[in-house]
Amino acid sequence: MSHFVYHDLGRIEYEKALERQTAAFNALLEAKAQGMTGENRLFFCEHQPVLTIGKSGKDANLLIPEELLVQRGISFYHINRGGDITYHGPGQITGYPVFDLDVWKLGLKQYIDRLEETIIRFLALYGIKGERLAGATGVWIDPDVPGKARKICAIGVKSSRFVTMHGFALNINTDLDYFSLINPCGFKDKGVTSLEKELGAEQDFEAAKARLHSLFTEMFPE
Repeated sequence: MSHFVYHDLGRIEYEKALERQTAAFNALLEAKAQGMTGENRLFFCEHQPVLTIGKSGKDANLLIPEELLVQRGISFYHINRGGDITYHGPGQITGYPVFDLDVWKLGLKQYIDRLEETIIRFLALYGIKGERLAGATGVWIDPDVPGKARKICAIGVKSSRFVTMHGFALNINTDLDYFSLINPCGFKDKGVTSLEKELGAEQDFEAAKARLHSLFTEMFPE
């Protein structure tokens, strides 16, 4: 059994998904402040093409003028998560765990480690070895091989009183060309990849979501 409610939002505009998770975040914080048990929620979705930049991000990591983004139908948001700039779009599982970490007796670093471990276990189901890269949150492939390090999952989290929002972006069948518009997560010397690229064929997106959801129920049990 899991200790959260799962919501599959399907393909949704970034702003609408942000409203959903912000409402859940505020409700959980309010319940906690009143000494009550709130509802932990896990949102999965796909976004229309959008770039987001975290509170510590640098605008210089956007490599084209903002007005050109509009022409290409790409939204752009400054948001209050950690991390730098990243891309969200179709074919990517974007996950927003709105969790009270006290339920699992986790600190923020332990929580991020568990998110990474969940993705690493997911990739192992496909025969891919996901790894961590020191000083760079997320999940990587060949992180220590010069010229080959590539990120398959970005992670950026906001936390208040150990309640979380924002989360991760896992590339399944993602169009990686969009990442050429940015220095992904602020890196100029590392690549980006997807499950499709690593395996050489488009993957069953719904099956991938189901597998990842199942892993979350194992990693964040009741």
